[in-house]
Amino acid sequence: MNDKRALSHAEGTAVDQNREVEETTTRAAVSRSARWQGLRRGDAVAVNAGRESRGHWTFVAHAQNERTGEEWVEVRGGRVGEFKGRAFRPELIFPVNARRGTKFVGLSLRDAPQLDLG
Repeated sequence: MNDKRALSHAEGTAVDQNREVEETTTRAAVSRSARWQGLRRGDAVAVNAGRESRGHWTFVAHAQNERTGEEWVEVRGGRVGEFKGRAFRPELIFPVNARRGTKFVGLSLRDAPQLDLG
């Protein structure tokens, strides 16, 4: 591409020299967004999903199937040394400070969005 722009299909963002431009992408009936409920790609989140709760996760995207209405949140991380990609229902995603040991306090990000003060 001769205008110094490239599209990373794995991440769905356009890269313009040293600047990342966040965007929403749609393929078939699935729409993915790099922003959701005050989160941006790379923000730390906690996942309340049994064994997966022990890992360290970062937000990747919110996705929704426009035909069926199903939605999920894509994250990366896991246990120490892992960097696996997973998808969870939105009600299982919490702010990183909601975890108190093995318990979660407060509402999920689906029910209580974070304010974007920036």
